[in-house]
Formats: sequence, C-alpha cells, structure tokens
Amino acid sequence: MSTKGTGRPINNLEDRIETLKAIRYIDRVVWFDSQNMLRDLLKKYESDIIVIGSDWKGKRVIGEEYTKEVKFFDRIEEYSTKKIINNIMKINM
Repeated sequence: MSTKGTGRPINNLEDRIETLKAIRYIDRVVWFDSQNMLRDLLKKYESDIIVIGSDWKGKRVIGEEYTKEVKFFDRIEEYSTKKIINNIMKINM
C-alpha cells in the first residue's frame, strides 16, 4: 500500500514520469520507492534544486543536504489528488 493511502497514487508511475519529462525545465526524472532510495539519488545526482510542497516548510526535507536549494510551492486546491478522487466518487454514486 502507498504511504498516501489505499488507491494512491491515482496515475501510474509511467504517466507521472512522462508528465514531468514534458516540462522543459526538468533535466532528469528518476523514481524512488523509499526514503533511503530518495536520499541516495539526491546524493548521486547532486541536484541544484529540490521542489516540494509548501506543507513541508519548517520540516526536515529528505536529502536537503545534497542540494543547493529547496524551493517550496503552494498547493493549488482545485488540482489536488484528494479533490480529483472526491469528484470521481461523486460521479460513481
């Protein structure tokens, strides 16, 4: 089971990777399935920037010691996975 709960994520790994690859500012997309694997990847690639949701502000970001900068982005509520799932549930009821 995902750490985010049953039925998550709603898009498969391949689709998520392709979506990120389509962004011209992203040089490389790699996947991970554990905190240790994430930390090892960040150490290996020495990324310039880690981008993570603003709900992580003030918390320890895994692998932050291996990057030059951590950037936070504000969540856009109408694009949240929770809202998408709720809309799907309403349609199926």
